[in-house]
Amino acid sequence: METQGNDRLKVGSKGLSFVVLVCLVLSAALPAPSAQDKAPSPPPPQETTPNTSAGANLTLEDRADIFMARKQYPDAVDYYHRALKTAKDRQAALWNKLGIAYQQEGQFGQARKAYKKAIHFQKDFPEPWNNLGTSYYLERKAKKSLKYYRQAVKLNPSSASFHLNLGTAYFQIKKYPEAFTEYREALVLDPNVLREHSAQGTVVEARGSGYRVYFYLAKAFASLGRTDEAVRYLRRAFEEGFDDRELLAKDPDFQKISSSPAYVELLNNPPVAIKE
Repeated sequence: METQGNDRLKVGSKGLSFVVLVCLVLSAALPAPSAQDKAPSPPPPQETTPNTSAGANLTLEDRADIFMARKQYPDAVDYYHRALKTAKDRQAALWNKLGIAYQQEGQFGQARKAYKKAIHFQKDFPEPWNNLGTSYYLERKAKKSLKYYRQAVKLNPSSASFHLNLGTAYFQIKKYPEAFTEYREALVLDPNVLREHSAQGTVVEARGSGYRVYFYLAKAFASLGRTDEAVRYLRRAFEEGFDDRELLAKDPDFQKISSSPAYVELLNNPPVAIKE
């Protein structure tokens, strides 16, 4: 990977701060929420048991999954605990799901205990390793999250979401070339991983993050010849204060799209930096 010259980028006064909804992977898909669940309205009231009119033979795990889809996390926790007492062949998956339910409630300590239980039952289960990383990342412990994300990637190198999460952690501790490598790999594995609904449910949202994140995302897209996305993220970098034309001219990834009309237009008419 070409990184020469990229260290010239300076961190702005805003620093680097991600608002990131990282991957909390369930070992089995949750039921899809209804249109009512997706509407921007208050959540439905808490129930003692889910509505089982759609099928009387729901397992305890099924009921817990329904509560998770409804974001009724205390009830999900209750039903996952019940399921753990009976479904002896589902221990790793259930402990992982229980950890996610606790994490959604902000109970990170309980979540980590559950994830470690999942790993105890299945050491090569990558999702709880990833979710352990997420639990530390969300507590602003990005450096500590790295070893868990790395293990998740080691166990499942074909997961775009795991690479994305590892890249996000690298960004947070200002290891930008490493972050670029992971983001590029994530995009190779899943071209839509940065969109709101990727194959494994990862959402990345950058707010107030300074221009570095946008520059490296633009660079990643440019390296893959995806000009539209590269131009879009580079525009955001300009809006955040980036203006190193010499670096762009020398960077081999941006050279790949240098003849694109959209790229030329952006360089000729860059947006004014947005000041807060």
